[in-house]
Amino acid sequence: MSQVDALSRPLQRPRDPRIDAFRGLLLVMIFIDHVPGNWYENLTLRNLGFSDAAESFFMMSGIAAGLAYSSGIARWREAGLWQGIAPVWKRAWVLYLSHIFLTLAGIAIFAIGAEAFGLTELLTKNNLRQVFENTGPAIIGIVTLGHQIGYVNILPSYSVLLLVAPFAILLGQHRPYVLLSLAVIIWFCAGLFRMTFPAYPNSGGWFFNPVAWQLIFTFGLLTGISLRDGKRFVPRSRVLFAVSVTWLVIVLAWRYVPDFGPALNHKMAQLGSLGVPFHITSHDKTYLPMLRLLHALSLIYVLSCLPIVTRISAHPWVEPLRLMGRQGLLVFSAGALLSLAGQATLVFFDDVAVVPWLFVPAGILALWAIAWLGDWKRRAGQVQRRPVEDAGHAGSATNS
Repeated sequence: MSQVDALSRPLQRPRDPRIDAFRGLLLVMIFIDHVPGNWYENLTLRNLGFSDAAESFFMMSGIAAGLAYSSGIARWREAGLWQGIAPVWKRAWVLYLSHIFLTLAGIAIFAIGAEAFGLTELLTKNNLRQVFENTGPAIIGIVTLGHQIGYVNILPSYSVLLLVAPFAILLGQHRPYVLLSLAVIIWFCAGLFRMTFPAYPNSGGWFFNPVAWQLIFTFGLLTGISLRDGKRFVPRSRVLFAVSVTWLVIVLAWRYVPDFGPALNHKMAQLGSLGVPFHITSHDKTYLPMLRLLHALSLIYVLSCLPIVTRISAHPWVEPLRLMGRQGLLVFSAGALLSLAGQATLVFFDDVAVVPWLFVPAGILALWAIAWLGDWKRRAGQVQRRPVEDAGHAGSATNS
């Protein structure tokens, strides 16, 4: 390899352990929350305030996209813009196919539960009624993403956001605050005018409305772009840290202090009656309301400022979470199917109290095993490719 080639290769920064650790933790929490009625739900993020793992999942997805694709987009003048766009759109296509597979597998799980075990109530859960009673239009809706079954409906929005991500990254690298301002305006208009992607054959729109949820994804994207350059998008500030902690405490009191929460909810209702947009005063998840958004951003900011969080994330005991985080799509897909199977299992063993206690830990262990297998396969592939790459580099060296 020539000296020019060596110098032209981008500097590889150490992998931030927090990204994989928190992504793995979020995937575990999503799995737990997607098996309703188990005690472990009391330990997940949604008990800390208004937001849950979904907001953090979109934020982490944006960070991952910014880290993974910003360098390719930045070199578009040398390599061509398509060379930067293609990997992002390829990933969006993979997410679409993954969503279709998970949807069909989820339908099959509940159909098996109904046919083999007589659990006919499963056929009306999780937005499945249309699939079994209005099959033709439902199939069209599934393929066009207009019909999404419950608990398997987060990937379509992520896929749509990745289609726009190359252009957002390009703007964010040169005018980050212009990109953020546009994202805020789009988010506000989405809630004000109820802008969303249409559902079909049902009325309404997507549960995770990408027109609104793009805002927290954009925060993540800009964070990832900055991390790629060894910087922070939102700098450390004692004032901002104090404001964030104060808001987190207020939200906890809002949720758990008697009379305080109802009083604030009443004030929000009064503001709504005066004409304040509903996504400013409500908790409607579809339009990413301000209260949930600020809670998620405050929590993420506080955690990002604490050095102990980095040390804990890098600890050997946290490696299982980092492993699951590195295999994000695989673990999410496996967790989605396991959670649907868990829902069917809990219906079948409705009177057996120990089943939820056992199923969730067993499911988490299965997710770790699946992540280990995925990582082992990835490492094996790298070992197989290395001799070929070394041979190629040797050939380049002899020709330089």
